[in-house]
Amino acid sequence: MSGMRGGGRGGRISGGDVEAQRAANATAPKIPDLLKRISQLFAPHRAAITVTIILVLISAAISVFPPLLTKQAFDVGLFPPSGTPNIPVLVELVLLMVALWISSAALGVWQTYLTATVGNKVMGALRIRLFGHLQAMELAFFTRTKTGVIQSRLQNDVGGVAGVLSNTISSVIGNTVTVIAAFVSMLVLSWQLTVVAVILLPLLVIAQRKVGQVRARIATKTQESLSEMTAITQEALSVSGILLAKSFNQQQAEVGRYTRENENQIRLQVSQQMSGQWFFAMVNIFLSIIPAVIYLVAAWLINGGTDVTAGTIVAFTTVQARLMFPLLGLLRVALDLQTSSALFARIFEYLDLVPAIVDRPDARPVRPKKLGQVQFDDVVFRYPDAPADSPATLKGVSFTIEPGQFAAFVGPSGAGKTTVSYLIPRLHDVTSGRVLFAGDDVRALEQDSLVRNIGIVSQETYLFHATIAENLRYAKPGATDEELTAAARAANIHDTIASFPDGYDTVVGERGYRLSGGEKQRIAIARVLLKDPAVLILDEATSALDSLSERVVQTALDAASRGRTTIAVAHRLSTIVAADVIFVVVAGRVVERGTHPELLAAGGMYASLYEQQVQGA
Repeated sequence: MSGMRGGGRGGRISGGDVEAQRAANATAPKIPDLLKRISQLFAPHRAAITVTIILVLISAAISVFPPLLTKQAFDVGLFPPSGTPNIPVLVELVLLMVALWISSAALGVWQTYLTATVGNKVMGALRIRLFGHLQAMELAFFTRTKTGVIQSRLQNDVGGVAGVLSNTISSVIGNTVTVIAAFVSMLVLSWQLTVVAVILLPLLVIAQRKVGQVRARIATKTQESLSEMTAITQEALSVSGILLAKSFNQQQAEVGRYTRENENQIRLQVSQQMSGQWFFAMVNIFLSIIPAVIYLVAAWLINGGTDVTAGTIVAFTTVQARLMFPLLGLLRVALDLQTSSALFARIFEYLDLVPAIVDRPDARPVRPKKLGQVQFDDVVFRYPDAPADSPATLKGVSFTIEPGQFAAFVGPSGAGKTTVSYLIPRLHDVTSGRVLFAGDDVRALEQDSLVRNIGIVSQETYLFHATIAENLRYAKPGATDEELTAAARAANIHDTIASFPDGYDTVVGERGYRLSGGEKQRIAIARVLLKDPAVLILDEATSALDSLSERVVQTALDAASRGRTTIAVAHRLSTIVAADVIFVVVAGRVVERGTHPELLAAGGMYASLYEQQVQGA
């Protein structure tokens, strides 16, 4: 199983290399393509988006009127031609402005609720879609990628685009309408002052694009650093990681590793925040200077005989501010999109991964006629990420296991025994040859149907941080308490569970660390028995146990194997002496086969291995 060993703790380097290589090969997405893919995420929420757009348009239209009313308040209410303030008109104008602002505020609250709801639903759907897609990926993907990196895609990357998903539509539509309306109003008030107000805007757009490109590059590095921090956390703070660090007195080394990446993250975060500060400072300076320049130009126009009233100047500067702030909002959205393009690229990169193992269009369920029969027909297998010139893990393996037989695979470590067991439930696909289950090529079968008929008990038992009952029901969610008890009795674990204060409601701890190795293994056996598969695969299920625990677990395994095809990958030959057929695997080939007495009599590899173990014992 040498091709799988990158999945352990030592694999964190290779997993990081794979992720770094993917990031290096990824091309920056084009904004139009990115917007198209983002817009597709909102398709299920058309009704809410339509209402939001209507509210945004109404709010934008309302926001244009108060400045125009301000002009009337100055020119008709406060300083009319008669020279005496017109109080009744002024009261009407003020009340109308108050009503407009109240209406705008109420619409804004409603709009915010809708955009927040839609944005978070889209983000949640994106996270579920990504999680579901990763569930469909083949096993090899997870052996070459850090778990923490995958977690970072689900949490940090999806969470990082939350603001863009929530605010983009309302911000773009509202600000665009407001900018257009304000620009028209400015032209109506004074085209000369309008030219002065917008003459430098193209420079801001150019600057925004430059800043966005810089921030996108920094955002990519920031997310890579977050992925590495998540990976370090997942590795170092898991029960296994803590135990390893304490065993080798490496706690400070782990702290140092996290500290170095944390310092890198701090530098990147500061760079990302500072990268836009000069741009926004320039924008603020521009916004502050423009009104003063307008006053000077207005004075020059008045001296030149142009009819510019005080009300026009006040209204124009108000409208001009209403132009600049929405325009600034559009620039911010464009900047956020450029910055978030790195996050979206990472998310879509995973969504675009094509699972290597999928059902064929004409896939069929397992047929019951030969249920339990397993055949290998000249199987050659090489791990997908192995160099092309490396030797194959399996080389022309052929055998047949009949229904109800107990078959065992033995041989030196790394010979390919576990690989054989992984090809049966199609965790990997063969490079050439065929694996047949119940008479059909496994590639022609529905994966759900195939896996439903296969149970696996591995050396590394995995239990969730949940109760014993919940761990058992993982195999059969609707199982009754009576079914749980029957499976536990068959696995020789019921009495042990009953002795716990909380019985089947006992929480086992992360990866079952509150239980002994034998207890965890017997719970795993009970879980498989609850599934009741036609074929049971035992992947060195007792090799990590002491002799007493091994005998107890072996008794449970003997009970579990009755009435079904059993395939055991064994290191301890004493556990498989009663097998109907034993296959000896060396360097990816089956070199011997037969019963225990036959193989001993042949005096070959099996006899040598058995003699070594007997002498060692």
